[in-house]
Amino acid sequence: MENHYMKRNTELQISQTQKKCNKTEELLLEEIEKLRLKTEEENQIHMEIEIFLRKEQQKLEEKLEFWMEKFDKDTEMKQNELNALKSAKASDLAHLQDLAKMIREYEQIIIEDRIEKENNRKHVEQSLLELKSIIKLQAWWRGIIVRNEIGGFKLPKKDNDASKGSKGKGKDKDKRRGKR
Repeated sequence: MENHYMKRNTELQISQTQKKCNKTEELLLEEIEKLRLKTEEENQIHMEIEIFLRKEQQKLEEKLEFWMEKFDKDTEMKQNELNALKSAKASDLAHLQDLAKMIREYEQIIIEDRIEKENNRKHVEQSLLELKSIIKLQAWWRGIIVRNEIGGFKLPKKDNDASKGSKGKGKDKDKRRGKR
């Protein structure tokens, strides 16, 4: 009986141990399956992320290439514009210098013309002054000739009758001569 009891006890212990081991094994298998599923899911997510990142990298590389080409084109275009502006500036500067030279020449001509006009004006004023002086001198001389009855310029003789009939307080010729 004791043997039987021991045998039974041993069988029960073995059975319990086996059940525990089986249960643990099942739990571990379940955990292994969960981990495997989780690993597969992680691998799939990793692959999707990798594909997404590669696509994004490709897009960014294309954008980078586009912007580099655009930068090169814009730089070249702006350089051409700058060169055109520099050449236009140089030609405008040369034209401006020509105009400045022409303006200086015209100013010199204007100054010379003003001096000439001033000299002509002074000459005309001098001529007019001389003409006035000549006219005054001629008038004075003619007056002397007529008053002194020199040459063919004689005053007409007045009749006494004619002088009595005239009105006014005029002085006759003899009285004028007497005053000298």
